[in-house]
Amino acid sequence: MYQEILNHIKKYVQLEPEEEQMLLGKLEFKMLKKKEFLLEPGKLCNGNSFILKGCVRQFFINKKLNEQIIQFGLENWWIADQDSLLNHQPSTCYIQAIEETELLLLHEKDRMILCKEIPLLETYFRIMMQKSFIAVQRRIGFIFNQTEEERYRHFSGLFPDFVQRVPQYMLASYLGFTPQFLSRLRAKKR
Repeated sequence: MYQEILNHIKKYVQLEPEEEQMLLGKLEFKMLKKKEFLLEPGKLCNGNSFILKGCVRQFFINKKLNEQIIQFGLENWWIADQDSLLNHQPSTCYIQAIEETELLLLHEKDRMILCKEIPLLETYFRIMMQKSFIAVQRRIGFIFNQTEEERYRHFSGLFPDFVQRVPQYMLASYLGFTPQFLSRLRAKKR
């Protein structure tokens, strides 16, 4: 179960065996059923979660009472409400399992301690944050610079398996258009 996270970390930094054991001792295994929430508005996000198996979505409900998906999380991805985590304020979003999900929770207080004791973990988490920031920048760029059809074609070209894995209305929310538009687009493709 823990080999996936160790393999992921090894792509970026090389920890000593005793450092790996220190990290593993701080991880909490969690299992979410389909549609179960990891986080809800009003609650504090208490750590970062590494997804071993499954798929989650992070979303909020806008003023029109529509769900707006901020991000998805798949195997070997980290997910958290960074605003809640960093600023110690209640979350304004949900993190919910789309399918049965297994993850490893690293509480923020433990992550901070580990990063002081294992400087390479600080490097690893900085890289993860940078990669996450780049993904957000690209997504914003796609939303402002591409048509809805171009966004869909680009995303489905990059992640063809993922497009089949999530419900259409969630994919439409993430890409910034209505489920009806996505249905018309997919029908036109055939």
